[in-house]
Amino acid sequence: MAERLGVLDLTYAALAHPTRREILRRLQHERLRVTELAGEFPMALATVSKHIQVLERAGLVRRDVHGRDHYLTVDPEHLSEAERWISDYTGFWERSADALVRHLKESSDRSDR
Repeated sequence: MAERLGVLDLTYAALAHPTRREILRRLQHERLRVTELAGEFPMALATVSKHIQVLERAGLVRRDVHGRDHYLTVDPEHLSEAERWISDYTGFWERSADALVRHLKESSDRSDR
């Protein structure tokens, strides 16, 4: 369980920044060189590289080096872990909301009598 939380912490921390979410979106359908990707952002290459490093530490992006070119691809495995975690809690909150609706309806029905 502790290992899973570590992965979740890194995943959600990486996803917390809009630039990193945009990097993942742009890598969703194609593999890109770091320099290609960085050219699409209004910030220095070093800044984009730091965002990429956060994504790599979280296991969301994989880097393949071919000579001087560094290619990035999305690695969706840890996103699946985050999705499972959300799904587990979604069921809980849906059941809680349903119970609240039933309670409010029953309270309303009793007060109408």
